[in-house]
Amino acid sequence: MVLPSSQKKSAVSSQAISPGKVKPLPTGQQATFKAPSIAAFSIKAKLSGTLKEVASSLRSVSFLEVAQEKDAVNALYVESRDINKQPYVFSILKANDEQLEVVYSIPQNIAPWRRRLDMIRYFINVITLLEPHYDIDTKIILQLMESSVKDVVDSVSMDYSKLYTEFDTVKKEFDDAKKKAKRLSDENSVMSTENYALKNRNDELVLRLNQLENIPEDAIRAKVQEWILEHNGEINITEFAKLNNINEVKVEEALNRLIMEGYIEAVG
Repeated sequence: MVLPSSQKKSAVSSQAISPGKVKPLPTGQQATFKAPSIAAFSIKAKLSGTLKEVASSLRSVSFLEVAQEKDAVNALYVESRDINKQPYVFSILKANDEQLEVVYSIPQNIAPWRRRLDMIRYFINVITLLEPHYDIDTKIILQLMESSVKDVVDSVSMDYSKLYTEFDTVKKEFDDAKKKAKRLSDENSVMSTENYALKNRNDELVLRLNQLENIPEDAIRAKVQEWILEHNGEINITEFAKLNNINEVKVEEALNRLIMEGYIEAVG
């Protein structure tokens, strides 16, 4: 790899690569995405073991597709594919005797500095896996991280005061939302308690109604006769039904049956 002029003396290199050709879509189908750009970075690393061992270590990671060549090992990591099932968000780790290189795609909706930062984080995790097979100077890793931090700082164009203002606004909205959620939660607790009480009351009424509906007709007729005897031959159906918790219709039916069977006689 040819290093940029500003980095020829550094063990860390990076470059941007023009995107490759995209497979054309079937006739009549329109593309809904743009081809990602491609970038890369690499570090010097002296192989202390064998490429076979490197390939074996990489194959222990389930999401990597590893291919060993005569003088290198390639590990493909596909994060997502396009509508043609081709790799869209991906990276390729290339390991040989002298260096470790990462070639990766940059989707249109992700800032280059953010994608590079993600790839460096991924690369550092891979290095911990390959550490037994390579001699790597830690200064090289620090140089890589430093260059990434510089990219982040250079890419941040928003004024800090504006950023803090927006943060305060979002924080206030978040606090207000938390208060509203707390109030709604309290109201919901009260409503749940009231609903539970109403449900219990409803269950009591249903049970009571069932009990009233299940009073034997003979028992009602006996109560009617007893009432008439105690009230000088008179009966107020509404009052009787209320005091005895019996439906008025059932009282009337019992009263009519007693008259029909001759047990009592209607007067006036």
